[in-house]
Amino acid sequence: MNQGAKLKIGIVGGTGYTGVELLRLLVQHPNVELTAVTSRSEAGQDVHALYPNLRGHVDLQFSQPDVDNLSQCDLVFFATPNGVAMKMVPALLKAGVKVIDLAADFRLKDPHAWQEWYGMPHACEDVLEQAVYGLPEVNRALIAQASIVANPGCYPTAVQLGFLPLLEKGLIDPMHLIADAKSGVSGAGREAKLGSLLCEASESFKAYGVGGHRHLPEIKQGLSDAISAPVGLTFIPHLTPMIRGIHATLYGRLDENSLDDLQALFESRFADEPFVDVMPAGSMPETRSVKGSNQCRIAVHVPQGGDTVVVLSVIDNLVKGAAGQAVQNMNIMCGVPESAGLNQVALMP
Repeated sequence: MNQGAKLKIGIVGGTGYTGVELLRLLVQHPNVELTAVTSRSEAGQDVHALYPNLRGHVDLQFSQPDVDNLSQCDLVFFATPNGVAMKMVPALLKAGVKVIDLAADFRLKDPHAWQEWYGMPHACEDVLEQAVYGLPEVNRALIAQASIVANPGCYPTAVQLGFLPLLEKGLIDPMHLIADAKSGVSGAGREAKLGSLLCEASESFKAYGVGGHRHLPEIKQGLSDAISAPVGLTFIPHLTPMIRGIHATLYGRLDENSLDDLQALFESRFADEPFVDVMPAGSMPETRSVKGSNQCRIAVHVPQGGDTVVVLSVIDNLVKGAAGQAVQNMNIMCGVPESAGLNQVALMP
C-alpha cells in the first residue's frame, strides 16, 4: 500500500448484522475509504437511514451489487448468504480486486464436502483451490500473499483457538475432542426467523444442530490441518438469550506425557498475538468482557488435577467471529498495521 493512500473498500450485503458491523469498524479505520455498500433490497436508500448509528459517519446510499462498480475497489467484503460470493468472485479477482468472504463459500477445501453440507454445487472450484483460510493466528503469512480469503466462522474461531496449543504439542487425544459452545441470537442473522423472536429466544436455552452443524467440517478441517492428521470432534452448539457473544467450553483427554504447566504453554503460543488474551490461571472469561471488541479471551483448567483439560474461549461472534476478523485479514492482506481500526475496548456493562 502506498504511503498516505487509502484503501477503496466495497461491501456486498451491507444490511445484515455482519455488514453493519463491518461498517462500524471501517468508518473508524484510518486507512480506509468506503466506496460502495450494496443491497438489492435497499438500493437507493441512505445507509444511515437503515442504521442510524452510522449517521454522520457514512454518506453513501446502498447500491446494486454491480461487478463493474465493485471493480473500482481495492478490496471487497462479501457479507452475504452462503452461495452468493462464489458467483461474483471470479470476475472481481480477474479485475485485480482482493476479496474477503465472510460466508462459507471458500472455507471448505473439498467441493464435495461443500455440496454435502450446503446443498449446492460449488460455482468456482478453481478459485476454491486458491482461497486462504483466514485465521491469522495460523495462516498469517499465507493471508499476506492472498487475493481471496475465507473468513472463518464464529464457532470455528473460538473452538480452534482454544484447542490449537494442545493439539500442536500433541498433549491431548485428537480423536476425542468435545466442544460445547453457546452463541447469542445475532449469530442467526438479521432475517426474520421464528426461533430468533424475543418471545421464543428469551428466558430459554437450547442445543441445536446436534446431529451435525455446518461449522463441524470447518472446525475439523482446521484442526486436522494443524496436526496433519485426522481429528475426532463432538461439537454441540447452543442458543442463549443474549444478543452477542460465543462461549466455547472445550474438553480434551490429556496424554500421560502432557506438560505440567499448560498455562505457560498457552501464554507462549499466543504471546505475540494482538487479539488473543490468555487470562491468569483460574480465570473464568465472560462474553461481556469481549463485547464489541476483536479479542478472544482464553483460560485453561485441569479440574481436580485429573486427565481432562478444559479450555474456556470467548469471543464476540460479530467481531472476532466475523467482521473484526475480516478487518484483521484486510489489514494483513493490504500491508497496513494488523491492529488498525480494531483497538476498541469491550463494552461493559
